[in-house]
Amino acid sequence: MAEAPTPRERPRISAVITTYNEEHNVADCIESLLWCDEIVVVDSFSTDNTAEIARSQKNWAMDQARHDWILILDADERCTPELEAEIQSVLAGGSAAEAFVIRRRVYFMDRVIRFSGWQHDRVVRLVKRGAGRYPNKRVHADMQTRSAPQMLHSPMLHFMIESFEQYLPRIVKYGFWGAAQGWRNNRKSGAVEVFGRTVWRFSRMYVFQLGFLDGMAGLVFCLLQAFGTYLKWGILWEWRANAARGRMPSLPEFDEDDSVWRWREQEENAQG
Repeated sequence: MAEAPTPRERPRISAVITTYNEEHNVADCIESLLWCDEIVVVDSFSTDNTAEIARSQKNWAMDQARHDWILILDADERCTPELEAEIQSVLAGGSAAEAFVIRRRVYFMDRVIRFSGWQHDRVVRLVKRGAGRYPNKRVHADMQTRSAPQMLHSPMLHFMIESFEQYLPRIVKYGFWGAAQGWRNNRKSGAVEVFGRTVWRFSRMYVFQLGFLDGMAGLVFCLLQAFGTYLKWGILWEWRANAARGRMPSLPEFDEDDSVWRWREQEENAQG
């Protein structure tokens, strides 16, 4: 009688956690990743005690990771046991894919947001070393991959909004960063952007993407997202208006070190 084949050992995994003023979240995130072979915590210039844990950015962290596969989470995200089991199984099975997309289950004050478009939220977060890179963008910097990623079935948890006190500073931060990206890309802002984009963001999420089915939570959630859109384009309008008067804006700092943004192959070529 033939013996059953020995299960293949999965390749080692480095977990990368990115933080920004997340000292209240980072411990739970780390706990959900203790099954990984290495955990690297990266801080994006926090002003709270998170900065004492680690510093730098995602691309830099991926370059420092020691193992062949890298799993990236933000501090307000959690890896579920189901996702852990699926990752273990897929990698142990020797998948030919170099990157994987993970769905996110979004929470607003401990309530799952089932609609508003966020039920389709998914991001590339599991990648083979050297097969993915984040572009030089302040916000909405989705990872670019060398080949088409595959989808995992099990979601991660994303505790997006726990309280207004915690979330509003983040909206303001992203508003400034989004405006800075628009300034950097020479975008203009007027009534169409400030009013039109804000109204459309709310209408699209609340009406066309059925946010109203989430009740009062859906209404507040959609309004918060529309407010973020207003801030981005309103700030950019203010900067353009003041620049015309000779008053240039004080922009958030961009990391212009090319070595951070280049793919590994480009870095090796640059070094000869």
